[in-house]
Amino acid sequence: MITFDQTNHIFHLSNGQISYVMQIEEGGNLAHIYYGKYLTHYSGGYRYPSIDRSFSPNPPGSKDRLFSLDTLMMEFPGNGFGDFREAAYDIRHQNGSHVTHFVYQGHEIMQGKPMLAGLPQTYGDADAIETLCLSLIDETAKLELKLSYSIFSDTAVIVRSSQLINHHEQQVRIEQFASQSIDFPNRPLDLIHLHGAWARERQMTRESIQIGTKRLDSKRGSSSHQQNPFSILADPQTNEVQGTCFGFSLIYSGSHETVIERDPYQQTRVIMGINRDHFNWQLNQGDIFQAPEVVLAYSDQGLNQLSHVYHDFYDQHLIRGNFKNKERPILINNWEATYFDFDEDKLDHLVDEAKALGIELFVLDDGWFGQREDDQTSLGDWFENEGKLASGLAGFAKKVKDRGLQFGLWLEPEMVSGDSELYRAHPEWRLEVPQRQPALSRSQYVLDFSRQDVRDHIYQQLQKLFDRVPIDYIKWDMNRNMSDVYSLLLDPAQQGEVAHRYMLGLYDFLEKLTTTYPQILFEGCSGGGGRFDPGFLYYMPQIWTSDNTDAIARLKIQYGTSLVYPPSTMGSHVSAVPNHQTHRITDLSIRGHVAMSGLLGYELDLTQLTTAEKTAIKEQIHVYKQHRHLLQFGRFVRLLSPFEGNDTAWMYISQDRSEAIVFYFRVLAEASAPLVTLKLQGLDVEKQYASDLGIQGGDELMQIGFYVDPHLAGDYASQMYHFKAIDKPEM
Repeated sequence: MITFDQTNHIFHLSNGQISYVMQIEEGGNLAHIYYGKYLTHYSGGYRYPSIDRSFSPNPPGSKDRLFSLDTLMMEFPGNGFGDFREAAYDIRHQNGSHVTHFVYQGHEIMQGKPMLAGLPQTYGDADAIETLCLSLIDETAKLELKLSYSIFSDTAVIVRSSQLINHHEQQVRIEQFASQSIDFPNRPLDLIHLHGAWARERQMTRESIQIGTKRLDSKRGSSSHQQNPFSILADPQTNEVQGTCFGFSLIYSGSHETVIERDPYQQTRVIMGINRDHFNWQLNQGDIFQAPEVVLAYSDQGLNQLSHVYHDFYDQHLIRGNFKNKERPILINNWEATYFDFDEDKLDHLVDEAKALGIELFVLDDGWFGQREDDQTSLGDWFENEGKLASGLAGFAKKVKDRGLQFGLWLEPEMVSGDSELYRAHPEWRLEVPQRQPALSRSQYVLDFSRQDVRDHIYQQLQKLFDRVPIDYIKWDMNRNMSDVYSLLLDPAQQGEVAHRYMLGLYDFLEKLTTTYPQILFEGCSGGGGRFDPGFLYYMPQIWTSDNTDAIARLKIQYGTSLVYPPSTMGSHVSAVPNHQTHRITDLSIRGHVAMSGLLGYELDLTQLTTAEKTAIKEQIHVYKQHRHLLQFGRFVRLLSPFEGNDTAWMYISQDRSEAIVFYFRVLAEASAPLVTLKLQGLDVEKQYASDLGIQGGDELMQIGFYVDPHLAGDYASQMYHFKAIDKPEM
């Protein structure tokens, strides 16, 4: 899969689906040549032309003016020595200089994929992966740059990461160090990215890339509601079903950045990695700094195909543990039913109703610990709120399990309340700048998870809890972003390391916790989707998609999320109306159809439902259980976008294409409305499919489609269609 042409100094990574080509240029500079559809062989004919560009410097010792790093397609660029474009790294030396120039020294092609110490990462069978490790050296500074490229035999993916090693006796300071950079030659390109806010996560924006620089980032200490660490570059004609596109997904949960620069010659550079804002890292002799991984994916068949690449890859090569490829339970969370106002009697009635409806997991949310009766107190005190439950937490959990349900709990271990036993004992454990009062958010502070003593204390509390209470599920929340990022344990010169050290500490904590308790299903959460990223999926196979449970708002949230993240990762609940976030009133039917489009759950007071509502929910649960594997692990296809009109549609297809489920959603009714045709995708043209519409061929359903029921009445309407392949009748 990886070859090196020693004569022409060309590296070619390929697997029958994609090719990635690099070349060692004069002076040992590593040039990017090509990334895209598979090439059987690269001849070397696309070498960057030698041309004099005014005001573009030439390397020292140049005999002519025809070669400049300022225009060359670079593989991992710096600046200050001839390239004036955005850099992938910025290193400050003892003499104050920022000039570092890495040139090729050697390489290794290895079977398998080396582990990244302390970071979430992709994995797979060694026999199906090859990795190229390039070593580049700045001889003056005695710094070594290692670039890693892993290619998998069965998918259109390249996994990249970078590493810096200091071989000098003098310390250097890293002020920026990206995970990857790639240059595209002159071609028109669109940028697609996922932005938002709390309760409005992962909204899609598409824009033409123009000359200049655009930065997509989070400075919040988390991947954030505001900007997901994912973006796409696409040819302008690319849509869901056709066209070329390139995906970039960072496996990291902290502050991140993606820089897109189009230079005066219409070349486009994409750099992705840890956010450089307020970041710096001391690198002493022998020290190694490892950047997170980036997953580059490719499609020449549109955005849906790109999503299929990511969904399959993350399902099989990122998510781990007992719940990989395993169907997830239908849950009821008591939060919107009771908030903090609950006792055991009230919860007993919820459990009884959940059992009667066919729900499989009861989750006790906020309010069970410390002296927690509101959101002003007790974060950090992860022991039982004595007297809140008559049977005690373990006793109540046993009662839930005796009724045939699993039991789950809510936690927010990275935070501390000012009114808590933990804070009174250890005020120095929060993030705070000396002599400054730190900012509050939701009446809580951020614990300094860069500290081992903090992590040990929280771990011991959770260990006692998990060993005493029979827990099947944990919802891990984080309800504020980082401010006052300063650790009292570190020297002033190291304060730029705190945010990343926090993430490394958190990853270390999660690795220990999730491997010690592999039987617990962990779900990530940060005020909903504020930390929905591949880094967290490495430890927790599912994430609460958004605190916004309104079905109509969820159409855009889940549609955008599906660009990169598979349905098996998306928590999605039916809640009460009027909705608690938007106050919108929608029918149970559309709420159920939207929630079934992820990991189905309920978040409402089951004891207040009418008989008709209970009957409807029972039917939803019955249908979901019938088709659970298809809805959680089937191939997800987007058909109509909520970002483009009044109608939304998507579908799920089984791996053998013998079955499909289609959901259609309409936001607002319209008088004398045009008819809506749904054309399906991904079916078998050789198969006949039976549904409530009759028997139709796969080719007919894809090429002609069918009309959505024109008699579908009212606002906020939806329909579900089930297609099952049947044997073709003999002619």
